[in-house]
Amino acid sequence: MKARIRESRPASFWILAIVFSLFVLFMYGPMFVIFILSFQGPEGGLTFPMRGVSLHWFYKLAEGLGVVDIGAALWRSLGLGVAVMLCTVVLSVLAGLAFRKRLAGGNTLFFIVVASLIMPSIIVSLGIGLEFRLVDTGLKAALEWLGMESTLEGYGTSLGLFTSALGAHLTWTLPFGLLIMFAVFNRFSPSYEEAARDLGATPWQGFAHVVLPLIAPSVVGIGMFGFTLSWDEIARTSQAIGDVNTLPLELQGLTSTVTTPSIYALGTLTTVVSFVVMGITLALVWALGQRKKGRAH
Repeated sequence: MKARIRESRPASFWILAIVFSLFVLFMYGPMFVIFILSFQGPEGGLTFPMRGVSLHWFYKLAEGLGVVDIGAALWRSLGLGVAVMLCTVVLSVLAGLAFRKRLAGGNTLFFIVVASLIMPSIIVSLGIGLEFRLVDTGLKAALEWLGMESTLEGYGTSLGLFTSALGAHLTWTLPFGLLIMFAVFNRFSPSYEEAARDLGATPWQGFAHVVLPLIAPSVVGIGMFGFTLSWDEIARTSQAIGDVNTLPLELQGLTSTVTTPSIYALGTLTTVVSFVVMGITLALVWALGQRKKGRAH
């Protein structure tokens, strides 16, 4: 057997390895520190050294932090995240299918949609908030003109979780979903659909039984993007949500008032939810891959 000649790595490799390690430490280090400090004992503080290990601050979190209802904020964020996920998946898939054909003004439409990625998030939020306040003004004027005084007295605002906040989040998630769908359909062979049509399948049957199973892993990925991007969004939500807050907004507000590890427990909770969503996504992708292999055999 010929002896293997082990080549020494150049100095540039080690320099890049150190830079990459520092980047990973910088990115994930704070998350691990918060995770560890959230399990301090009742006498624990916001810094090391730790004083005991317990779930005390998670129990405190469940009781509430001052006047903030963490449970309600959590459910609001989960509900909004699921709504954003569903809308992002449906609209991205439909747009991807539509853009497979040459559309009049399609390039302009594409750049208009993607432009929201480069616009400052706070500007988008302010603009959406202003739009819905103008809607409020118009609706109130219309109700007053129609003499619907009782309805006018009970009317609050059109700003809300599933109106303005949903729209604000979709300006962030839809461009990502569209870009993923464009990449998927760019390498998607139309011969599969042609074969289905030759066998007598309708357009809907061709999509449901041929196209959708093939793009399913990407669709699941878009769903994950939609939920996770919505779950931790702050800037686009801040001016467009109305009178209630999502969990990230509550967390941002609490950082200046809460001086106990309860704030770390809340950060750990939000991170766990994100990892659970990613785990479910990976499990679904794996299951779809196994199903595809089973059909191939």
